[in-house]
Amino acid sequence: MCRHLAYLGPPVSLRALLFDPPHSLVRQSWAPADMRGGGTVNADGFGVGWYPDGGAPVRYRGAQPIWSDPALPGLAAATVTGAALAAVRSATVGMPVHAGAAAPFGAGPWLFSHNGVVRGWPESVAGLAADLPVTDLLTLDAPTDAALLWALVHDRLRAGADPADAVADTVRAVTVAAPGSRLNLLLTDGRTAVATAAGHALSVRADGDAVLLASEPHDDHPAWRPVPDGHLVVATTAGLRTTPLDRG
Repeated sequence: MCRHLAYLGPPVSLRALLFDPPHSLVRQSWAPADMRGGGTVNADGFGVGWYPDGGAPVRYRGAQPIWSDPALPGLAAATVTGAALAAVRSATVGMPVHAGAAAPFGAGPWLFSHNGVVRGWPESVAGLAADLPVTDLLTLDAPTDAALLWALVHDRLRAGADPADAVADTVRAVTVAAPGSRLNLLLTDGRTAVATAAGHALSVRADGDAVLLASEPHDDHPAWRPVPDGHLVVATTAGLRTTPLDRG
């Protein structure tokens, strides 16, 4: 399993998102509150993506634990953004540990993360993978379930699907192919964030003109609300919409 978060709102430093809160993503890398049997720490890599001045996203990823990267604290303190997605990784046994296997994955304006596991990997989803363009499979960042999930979502986006539909349809297809999978997905283009609670925890905090989606609340602010399992959230700075994943 992993931990991830997305932020949309007034510009803040990456440090304010990753380091400063009492239960920050950095703390969740070594002291997560709710792993649900998916490991004990998130020390198999990390990544953060952000949108500078409304432009294309920038990604910074590493294979080491987030707490051990010597450059990240300074980078986070100096980087201010109004949209970001970050994750810390707990690798599934047998999957590689290198920077390319760490979220966020991305293409164009999109950043993507997966918290969970695809059961029966890789045989269970071989049929879904076979429907992708060969070049997509040859250019996966890593031979992992998360990277394949991103390829499936991106293929739908490229075909013109609404982001919420691309995410929900991917979760439904993988659930059929690989029952019992945990499929908490997180997608953003810097203006809208789409997230699922599908087998793991997700919380949302909408506070004024800022919104946070996170595997775990990073503080005790009363605005945090749990997202019910089996639901999808579409968030912008203007509001939230939550719908059951089985709708449609």
